[in-house]
Parts: sequence; structure tokens; C-alpha cells
Amino acid sequence: MLLAAVRDFVVAASAIDGVRRIALIGSLVTDKPVPKDADVLVTIEAEMDLGTLARVSRQMQGKANKINLGAEAFLADQDGRYLGRICHWRDCRARVLCRAQHCGAREHLNDDLHVVALSAKLIAEPPLELWPTIVRRVRPAADVEAILLA
Repeated sequence: MLLAAVRDFVVAASAIDGVRRIALIGSLVTDKPVPKDADVLVTIEAEMDLGTLARVSRQMQGKANKINLGAEAFLADQDGRYLGRICHWRDCRARVLCRAQHCGAREHLNDDLHVVALSAKLIAEPPLELWPTIVRRVRPAADVEAILLA
């Protein structure tokens, strides 16, 4: 189940040094009847090593893929600056499909800011903060409430 994958990600990611906040954004916080993916916004210390976070993000993606859905971890720093996404490749090397602007400059960071950008408002006030405290800016669906917020 997609929400269980997000829950497992939050538990694992919240224990990583440098992770400061985890929030849910995207279709899981809307009234869309069948969301196709999970989008998680992770606020980090700007210079933290992304290796462990990338591993738990890939685990979330793998669980989602097993049920033909997707999952992504978006990154922002504590100043509210969007950094990019966790790269879904385990090893960084030149790939035709890589859209990172600076592939390899920071391991595990897909800085494809020309493809995906999050607004400063979304970063500052995500719809649903999951950790370290729960903050509801929208009314979550019953399953989100039961699985992620209970």
C-alpha cells in the first residue's frame, strides 16, 4: 500500500541526521480518488550527506513500484530553497535519461530545477507536515489520517 510505504519512509528518514522536516505534498493530500504517486517534501540541512536518505527514498519508490505506483522525495533546505529530488539511481554516472543540471556534483541529488520546481509557499507551508510535528493545512483523507497521522 502506498501510504504504508510513506509511513515507513517517514519512520526511517526521521532518524537520519540532517533531516529537519518531512511533509506530504501532491495528490495524496487532495481529494483525488486514486492518487498515482506519493510526493514527500524533506527539509534538510543544506550540506548533509544524502546517502542514507537516498537509500530509504529508493526503498519507498520500490514499494510503490511493486503496486504500479510512484513515489518521490523532494528536497528543500532550511532557508526554504528548493534543491531538487533524490535521484532514483543508486550510482551516479552519466546517463542519457538523466536530467540533472549538475549530475554528480552532489551525490544522490537530481537538481533538475528546469523540469520540476516547488514554490517557496509550498516549501514554507506544505499541506501536511508529518514530522517532527503534525501540521494539517488541509483536511486529509480518512486513510491518510489513519495510516500517517494516527
